[in-house]
Amino acid sequence: MSCHLKPISREEHLRFVTARPSVSHLQVPSWGDVKPDWRAESLGWFDEGGELVGAGLVLLRPLPRLRRYLAYLPEGPVIDWSAADLEGRLQPMLAYLKERGAFTVKMGPPVVARRWSADAVKAAIADPGARRLGDVEATVREPGADDVAERLRRMGWRRTEPGDEEGFAAGQPRHVCQVPLAGRSLEQIRGGFNQQWRRNIKKAEKAGVKVVRGDQEDLSVFYELYVETAERDRFVPRPLAYFRRMWTALSAEDPDRMRLYLAHHDGEVLAAATMLTVGDHVWYSYGASTDRRREVQPNNALQWRMMCDAHELGAAIYDFRGITDTLDEDNHLLGLLRFKVGAGGEAVEYLGEWDYPVNKVLHRALALYMSRR
Repeated sequence: MSCHLKPISREEHLRFVTARPSVSHLQVPSWGDVKPDWRAESLGWFDEGGELVGAGLVLLRPLPRLRRYLAYLPEGPVIDWSAADLEGRLQPMLAYLKERGAFTVKMGPPVVARRWSADAVKAAIADPGARRLGDVEATVREPGADDVAERLRRMGWRRTEPGDEEGFAAGQPRHVCQVPLAGRSLEQIRGGFNQQWRRNIKKAEKAGVKVVRGDQEDLSVFYELYVETAERDRFVPRPLAYFRRMWTALSAEDPDRMRLYLAHHDGEVLAAATMLTVGDHVWYSYGASTDRRREVQPNNALQWRMMCDAHELGAAIYDFRGITDTLDEDNHLLGLLRFKVGAGGEAVEYLGEWDYPVNKVLHRALALYMSRR
């Protein structure tokens, strides 16, 4: 059974998202306002009875001097990926976006393929024969994920593979770290931390680190630490205007969609982080810290406060977002994996991002440009 697809209003889109327990923060209507270089549209899937059964935020990025677009649905669309008529849901989307001038359609199915427990990741890191997470047996293989991948391939979709040896794709992360909160008390959650995490939280408490919620005016303080973090960890920082736009857009949709937390010690902010909430899913979004007074462990204190607040909100998942899948001791990202998994998080692998080349010549040109970027 094919679904009928058409553009929907932001209000319809938001009502659909709000009625679901978990939808990516990249698939709420306001996310399009965060990306001014893209044209955003809300798409809706309707069944034969006229009921809205799926929604997706599509971002359209124009090619210079051409009326052709890269169409991108980050961590979406939000449809029933286990449906027997999956082809009947994706084909109308491709047809619509082709009419809109898309030369490539990129999407990120929110479908989990594999999970590794914190203990399994710890064992994998210690295994000299394992170079990547995929080299070790997963704790859980989600039923149906392989079938979805195979059906996408038969339809002509191509999985986007990571473009570097560190395991991060150019778009959204394929591997993330998530701490389960549902059905657990704060004592149980803290009990799931490794010894180093528990020790560091106690150090922070003893040293007098105080974590407070900030507001829009504190984004400049966050940004100073963020730029320092970017230089230390070798990535290109986003401009301050991006975070201000993010705060304004997301807060206008829901006043509690985005939060800012600051870790203070002796009158100085040592660490800061943003937190995003959609339904019962909470994400640690951006983090920043200074090298000064690291011995008082502000980052552990910051994350623990955010987890406590997520628990108070009734969140089922605290999502640390991207992790590397490499287990190479020489890789500087391995420390980040250890930090996140140390909080009792499990490594989660999604199906990744997939491309559909509507125009193969322009698609190859884009792929060549991205490989050289």
